Amino acid sequence: MKTKKIYIQKSHIAFAGLMLLMFSLIVSCRKYDSLGFTPGTGKPTITSVHTWSKTDTTTTYDTIISYDASGNVIKTPVARTNKVGPFDSVTTAGNLGNYYIIYGTNLGSAVSVTFNGYTAYFNRALMTDQSIIVQVPSKTPYLPPLANDSLVVTTLYGKAAYKFTILAPPPTPSGYSNYDFYAGSQITLSGVGFAAVTGVTFGDVNGNTANVTIVNQNDSIMTLQFPSTSIIRGFLTFTYNSGGTSKTLTDKQELIDIDNTYQIFTDDFQNGWSDGSWASPSGKSTNAAKTGNASFIASYPAGGWKIEGFSNWWPSLPYDPSYTYLVFWVKGGTVTHTLNIETNTSSAGYGQNSINPITVPPNVWTYFKIPLNSIDFWKPGTTLQQLGFFLKGQNGDVDETYYFDDVMLVK
Repeated sequence: MKTKKIYIQKSHIAFAGLMLLMFSLIVSCRKYDSLGFTPGTGKPTITSVHTWSKTDTTTTYDTIISYDASGNVIKTPVARTNKVGPFDSVTTAGNLGNYYIIYGTNLGSAVSVTFNGYTAYFNRALMTDQSIIVQVPSKTPYLPPLANDSLVVTTLYGKAAYKFTILAPPPTPSGYSNYDFYAGSQITLSGVGFAAVTGVTFGDVNGNTANVTIVNQNDSIMTLQFPSTSIIRGFLTFTYNSGGTSKTLTDKQELIDIDNTYQIFTDDFQNGWSDGSWASPSGKSTNAAKTGNASFIASYPAGGWKIEGFSNWWPSLPYDPSYTYLVFWVKGGTVTHTLNIETNTSSAGYGQNSINPITVPPNVWTYFKIPLNSIDFWKPGTTLQQLGFFLKGQNGDVDETYYFDDVMLVK
């Protein structure tokens, strides 16, 4: 009896083992069925990396067809740019955020893909034992010492490494310390891709250019010093290195050369302009400045209706249609206020105009570049002698102090 009992127990154990093996095979088959292939068990290799797509920046037009109330056909052209299409090309370098295809062997059991040590996401449903589609993460290091040009695929059976360079992004400013400059002044840019910049120029739409000096730079900050130019308004063009190739990029932010504008106040009163305010203190102040060392201080008493600003009784400024913008910086007071731009040359007259409002946030410098044709500013045939900023005070207001800098008209 004892022997029989042991035999029965062994039979149960053998049966349980057999069932476990069958279950493992079923699970394994289901796992591989979900992938559509059986991953190789050998050491992985990477043979090449290919591009996934290409962006076509050529502008093309689609025609949208619609019908009016009478049933007439209306054809409207719509511009299309930056079209993304398939593009298969072998590459050894890639851009942040782009998709690439890794080709090789025994890749099906991949558990991680890294670029320069930074983990990238990949979708197992889009892979085979010979390929992985992967996106380069936006935070992948691309500068030494973290960037070692290493693409690594790790599987259940080993690792495969491949030399793959992450290209530095093109210089992309996200912020400017100023949008106005004069000869010898500096502007600091914040953003990404500045470490690869080898040169900067300032130019306008007419082809005029001037070289700008790089004072200092790292990948996120670059300080520029501007020369004397004949350019009124223009854009920065960066020359930069991308994977050993020299490229150029022109930023879309327009800058203004103060030296080539009609100045009303820039560090002091200019061109015959003086203080034309209704309240005090007002005039030149060194308490705050956006450019240079001084600004125009303007006071608005609590609850008052006051116009602070500038006057020029002689020589004044006769109407000139070539002027395009009114430009200025203003530092707000304690709360957000609405100011109205006043001129003696508006259709309503000085002090009567409530149709040129601007909103000024508190305690920060805010830049205004206002097209003259968008406001009631200057009637043809008139002479500009007064420019002011009207704050209509209300009950509950407090005394407010504002600062204006780089007030000018720009052609």
